[in-house]
Amino acid sequence: MPGMNPDIIQNILIMALPVLLAITIHEAAHGYAARHFGDNTAQMLGRITLNPLKHIDPIGTIVIPLVLYFATSGAFMFGYAKPVPINTRNLKNPRRDMIWIALAGPASNIAQAIIWTLLLGLLLAMGIRETFFMGMVSAGIVINLVLAVLNLFPLPPLDGGRIAVGLLPYKPASFLARLEPYGFFIIMGLLLMGILDRFWLRPLVDLGKAILLQPLAWLLG
Repeated sequence: MPGMNPDIIQNILIMALPVLLAITIHEAAHGYAARHFGDNTAQMLGRITLNPLKHIDPIGTIVIPLVLYFATSGAFMFGYAKPVPINTRNLKNPRRDMIWIALAGPASNIAQAIIWTLLLGLLLAMGIRETFFMGMVSAGIVINLVLAVLNLFPLPPLDGGRIAVGLLPYKPASFLARLEPYGFFIIMGLLLMGILDRFWLRPLVDLGKAILLQPLAWLLG
């Protein structure tokens, strides 16, 4: 495209695979967990799959992230996948089971961040420093940590909000649950104001990177 910054195009290509894997496995993990606890809704709708096309939301996964990425020259990007449908009436203990179902998504991202870290260590041990692959494994670590940390923020409809609803006493849990219709707008506002990044995302992602990468520094340094 005329006037398109080639660095932005390269960054999109580097991030494409880690992003697709991160959101696909995240949503599939919710479906697997729901099935484990007795709800087959996601399975019947074909959502327990590693096919990314089943989880992509055209607006939330493609349009919004690209518009924000190009509009801010890569400084800010936000998006979402299609939520996995869950029928709590099929769960034996809905309050308890929803905690584990919600936790499955961020847990899958933490597991992927660990796998990308191991791959980074393997590349470094083999003396491979090719820019594209190093960028991809680094993106895999950061993207999955960001998704895990963001989704653990205790506000519905994020996974952390559902976990909080399951853990809190009845009255505060009910109040938090009633915020769900407005949760997306609150989260976007906190992101745009930099509050969520400064006080939640950045500190926890930096902590996660330190925990994952420090052993590599010891082994390879």
